[in-house]
Amino acid sequence: MKSIKDINFAGRKVLLRVDFNVPMNDQKQITDDTRIRESMPTIEKLLADGAAVIIMAHFGRPKKGGFEAEFTLQPVAKYLETIVGRPVHFTQALLGSGEVEQMAQNLKGGEVMLMENIRFYPEETKGDVQFAERLSKLGDCYVNDAFGAAHREHCSTAVVARFFPNDKYFGFLMENEVRNLEKLMHDAPRPFTAIIGGSKVSSKIGILENLIDKVDNMIIIGGMRYTFTKAMGGKIGNSICEDDKMDLALDLMRRMKEKGVKYYLPVDSVIGDKFGNDANTQIVASGEVPDGWESMDCGPESCKAIHDIIMQSKTILWNGPAGVFELETFAKGTKAIAQSVAESCKQGCFAAVGGGDSVAAVKQMGLADQMSYVSTGGGAMLEYLEGKVLPGIKAVQE
Repeated sequence: MKSIKDINFAGRKVLLRVDFNVPMNDQKQITDDTRIRESMPTIEKLLADGAAVIIMAHFGRPKKGGFEAEFTLQPVAKYLETIVGRPVHFTQALLGSGEVEQMAQNLKGGEVMLMENIRFYPEETKGDVQFAERLSKLGDCYVNDAFGAAHREHCSTAVVARFFPNDKYFGFLMENEVRNLEKLMHDAPRPFTAIIGGSKVSSKIGILENLIDKVDNMIIIGGMRYTFTKAMGGKIGNSICEDDKMDLALDLMRRMKEKGVKYYLPVDSVIGDKFGNDANTQIVASGEVPDGWESMDCGPESCKAIHDIIMQSKTILWNGPAGVFELETFAKGTKAIAQSVAESCKQGCFAAVGGGDSVAAVKQMGLADQMSYVSTGGGAMLEYLEGKVLPGIKAVQE
């Protein structure tokens, strides 16, 4: 693995790709700086070596091509100064104006420069080779620390790496992600339990299929479980269901049985008569949801059974909530799983957590630091778990 750990970057201009696509409020104030802080060990290492650091990042999804005030990285540049404790050179000018090129050329060792939103260039998302070559001329080596964008074959995340055949590296964040995912998928201590949730089977087909050959236990939670329940003849009321995926659900269960994978579907459900915190609720068997009611969370019996499976596992992969986690009334199942996984880690289990709501749950409960590994990349982690090659990883490893 091409890590920066054993490389001295003194006197070098490092072209660094990070994921600073952080949430902001209406006043352009950063409301969660996690992504910035996660790349700080890489930035601090480069600066301590005496490198000049030229940072590339994206923000939002600009559509027009060219500068758009709504998506400027200026607030990020100002915030970054408070984190790194030194000025951050920044310009809203774009490549071709001469200003960006001059700023990069004049950058001295120990200084930081943040380029304007890399997605202001239409060539970026197209993976344009000529644009990637223009980017490459700003630095003399390349470091990728943007796992959250590693599944994109964009100029700054992948294509630019080919212009640094002997000088391309993973930052610490990327290195940590790759190492943990490799362990998870190729060297996981057994028993290995996957807990897969979310609203739709269709969004998790690739993961389910790829994990059948790797896990001992498969726990299927969230709204997607009701496609399985209905396929087996259960009554699901108004619960979410993909009728066109019921044959697939039956086939997945058949294949898991053939492979000796024990699969678990929650046996009880917390149901509501409407989608809201003030809904009337009751607990019913999962296949006996009355008409007009919708399953919103795992019930207590299911949480107990899932806890027991988790506590018998040596490796856990958790991706996706147990229910409608954003509504406090229906967050108990997701929280119970988070607590169980944290407890298993105390007993030496290797637990990986990825996916927006799963990560939000462990962070909200203050349990993130008790997990073995919390992924920073939603889409990137999903594609990796599906067995896909991520362009951002391949480009550095080649």
